[in-house]
Amino acid sequence: MTEPRLIEISPVTRVEGHGKVTIHLDRDNNVDEARLHIVEFRGFERFIRGRLLWEVPVIVQRLCGICPVSHHLAAAKAMDRIVGVDELPPTAEKMRRLMHYGQVMQSHVLHFFHLSAPDLLFGFGAPAEKRNIFEVIKENPELGRRAVMMRKFGQKIIEATAGKKIHGTGAIPGGINRNLPVETRDRFLAQIEDMESWAQDALALARGYTLDHADLVSGFGAFPSSHMSLVRAEDGALDLYHGVLRAIDAEGKPLIDGLDYSDYHTVLTEDVRSWSYMKFPFINALGPDDGWYRVGPLSRMNTASFIDTPLANAAHTELRAVSDGLPNQTTLTTHWARMIEVLHCVEKIRDLLHDPDLQGTDLVAKGERRYEGVGVIEAPRGNLIHHYKVDENDQVTYCNLIVSTTHNNEGMNRAVKDVAVSHLSGQDTITEGMLNHIEVAIRAYDPCLSCATHALGQMPLQVELLDADGNCVDKALQAA
Repeated sequence: MTEPRLIEISPVTRVEGHGKVTIHLDRDNNVDEARLHIVEFRGFERFIRGRLLWEVPVIVQRLCGICPVSHHLAAAKAMDRIVGVDELPPTAEKMRRLMHYGQVMQSHVLHFFHLSAPDLLFGFGAPAEKRNIFEVIKENPELGRRAVMMRKFGQKIIEATAGKKIHGTGAIPGGINRNLPVETRDRFLAQIEDMESWAQDALALARGYTLDHADLVSGFGAFPSSHMSLVRAEDGALDLYHGVLRAIDAEGKPLIDGLDYSDYHTVLTEDVRSWSYMKFPFINALGPDDGWYRVGPLSRMNTASFIDTPLANAAHTELRAVSDGLPNQTTLTTHWARMIEVLHCVEKIRDLLHDPDLQGTDLVAKGERRYEGVGVIEAPRGNLIHHYKVDENDQVTYCNLIVSTTHNNEGMNRAVKDVAVSHLSGQDTITEGMLNHIEVAIRAYDPCLSCATHALGQMPLQVELLDADGNCVDKALQAA
């Protein structure tokens, strides 16, 4: 029998932002507790107050350099409501959608090939120096080249629609500030067949890994949960840009369906816990213990009735068949779902590029002024909520952001503990490879920790001093 131990993984690698994992082992070397801690703090919900509503879509995307388009568009959608616009001109709507599909595509490609592929291709326990994109390129130069070119394509789409690849200015309250020139459209069309073919190959890779490693996948961070996303209002189809809220339980039964996302606050509450700067949302009707849920690519595959592009829909049908039509609860299947969405985005981009509305000149709509607006979008990592109130001087008086990684907070913590118990309990020697298994579970969610670390209202910080037996000998509490 040994002394109780604390193992710390800090920082968690190959994710955006800073976080750590703490694992408490008891005297028998069994995992007693394991948690994901978010240790950085960014107060966007506070310092956006007082800014003019026109500035908000540009400012809030500074939360992140990986998924700025998602924040840019969610804020713009909220500001559309505030300037009285419920329906954008076709050119504005389709330019924003093109921007968003480019963003989701490039973000998913970055995550799958650059961050997760080293684990999948070389093994979770491979030497740390082997698990990186450079080794992937060495082993398979063509795969590496495609990964770079697919991400470049998505970034070029963003640049053409937002003005810049990162932190663009294209979406403005009530519309868009540019259309797509014909010559730019033609450059994209010249590449679209390669993008579709490569997306299908990437999907085959993710699908093949999931099915070939079914025993690993079924027991790795797999647990029942509810799932939530936007779906298209009229038919429940996957819609990454707009829709209504749908949530299902672990058996696929509806918990929320057809809800106008402006009313999100009537069904969701954000819980606060002392050991993390990230909140824990839950569905009110089920309470904090049972009302947590997951979001993201796998959740979208679970909640969507179908996908409205043929290649991605066929892949969606195949993925759903693996779990006999019930919600898929296996964390690692998220990679398969992510690649289905890449293919969907390419199909959507192809269709939009053939749409003459992208060359339209009616870019901005106007309406009757309001003082509150909510914008919701399906970001690469999952559902993203922006909620603002403004005063008669167009200054922001209230801001609440619930980002994808925050929605997934409870799910990630459960995955961390599940994998820690499975792979660390009873082990006298803990290796780096064993600890990487825990990081693999976190990376499957593609967390953006910078996006998730902001607070509204009470965010207490509690520090506890524990002795070797885990007894609290002193503590201090500081309220926000």
